[in-house]
Amino acid sequence: MLDQIKELQNGMTEILEENAELVIENEHLRERLSKYEQPSKKEEQKSTKHGLSKSRKNLEKLYGRGYHVCNEWFGKHRENDEPCAFCLDVIYGDR
Repeated sequence: MLDQIKELQNGMTEILEENAELVIENEHLRERLSKYEQPSKKEEQKSTKHGLSKSRKNLEKLYGRGYHVCNEWFGKHRENDEPCAFCLDVIYGDR
């Protein structure tokens, strides 16, 4: 029984060491990748309609389909497609 526990401890130590190495390697790879991604994200944000970010563009689509995107009534259907100042502020307001 004691030998099994020692084997498990050794196995766990090896796994934890490998995990730590992989975490460090992932951090380095993410740093290298972010150097290449930054220009493309800026270009993507500029090319969206009205200069909206991708998330605000998604909110704009939901609003266009007749749903509230404001904090007050998020997800509820807008009756008769009436405009909502709160929703418009969420989509087009300065943040």
